Amino acid sequence: MKFQKAGQYFNSKILIYLLIVATAIYTLVFTYIYNFKDDGYILADWLINYQDGGFKRRGLSGSFFFLLQDVTGIGLNYLVYFCQFSIISLFFWCYTKLIRYKVTTLLYVSLLLSSIGFVGLLNTVTYVGKKEFIVFLLFTWFVYLLDQEKLSKYKEYLFCILLCVSTLLHEVTLFYIPYFAIALYVKTGNFEAKRYIKYFLAAGIPAILIILFGKNVNEGMSLEMLNSRGVYPTYGIFYWQIDERLYIKEHIKEYRLYIISLAISIIHIGYYLKYLNNRKLLSILLAGAFLFSLPLFYLAIDWGRWMYIHMMLIIVLFALLLRKGGSVYAYEPVVFDKKFYITLFIIIISLIYRVEMSGKGFTFEGIIYRIFIAPLELLNKM
Repeated sequence: MKFQKAGQYFNSKILIYLLIVATAIYTLVFTYIYNFKDDGYILADWLINYQDGGFKRRGLSGSFFFLLQDVTGIGLNYLVYFCQFSIISLFFWCYTKLIRYKVTTLLYVSLLLSSIGFVGLLNTVTYVGKKEFIVFLLFTWFVYLLDQEKLSKYKEYLFCILLCVSTLLHEVTLFYIPYFAIALYVKTGNFEAKRYIKYFLAAGIPAILIILFGKNVNEGMSLEMLNSRGVYPTYGIFYWQIDERLYIKEHIKEYRLYIISLAISIIHIGYYLKYLNNRKLLSILLAGAFLFSLPLFYLAIDWGRWMYIHMMLIIVLFALLLRKGGSVYAYEPVVFDKKFYITLFIIIISLIYRVEMSGKGFTFEGIIYRIFIAPLELLNKM
């Protein structure tokens, strides 16, 4: 009886706020650490440029930072980190605004605790500082404006411009465009093909230009240019010479494990959808969004990363469907029924396993391992 009474005071909204703060701090701290280690991915990916060989994928950001450095004299590490800090912080701020007056539930919290949700950032440090945070920010802002009924025609065209720029910063933007169309449909309940086409064209046109005219990421002088500007990556994107499809074939045993993680995530999302209206249609739309991203899984080895982006966008999308409350602490009290115990079981499973960015798709090295077992192993080695 006391256990049930205590459950009434469990506030899922406060837990979400704590998760936001924890993941934001963790992400920003480790992004800083990797930036000032001249990391070949978290820093160097932002420094791909047009100066070495001309137009290429992801090259807009490097050319922009080169220009900033020439004007200000500030080191590239600081300039890139300030940009990353701003984008990441704005994402968490927009998400907080989105869910602030929403009535949250334990089942919704379970999505954030998914191994490829917010907890994925704590599980896999290489998720930090990546350019997908641009997509997270744009989509969260988009959903927030929809939720507040403030998406004017002017702002919608602004989003099209930003999606175009985002694609030039990282081509992954194109493969997650369906979520913008899904969010618009979920909010309006109307099929508006012309509006959807704008989003796909905004990302599709620059992607086609990259395919037709894009040069190699490193045309031979990129490392020399970075060295002359005070950055010395010793591995990473500028050294990348792997045939990714061949790599996946050679490591197929490890990549098969992603099937386990994907199955858990599908069951998790499916259980959440069980409690939503029009769940059949939404299920079809989400399946379509996943199928639209399948070329990524064929072309690139970061399967865990692609799954993680899907889950983060789904978390934001489902926030749109939460009912509104009158307080920033609005939540649905816990009821100890079948739904609660199934949700609790899903949360425990989510905290046990881990999805690596590439390679191993399922390991028992989740949050529980990292908090309770890994420190003991480290002490034992010492």
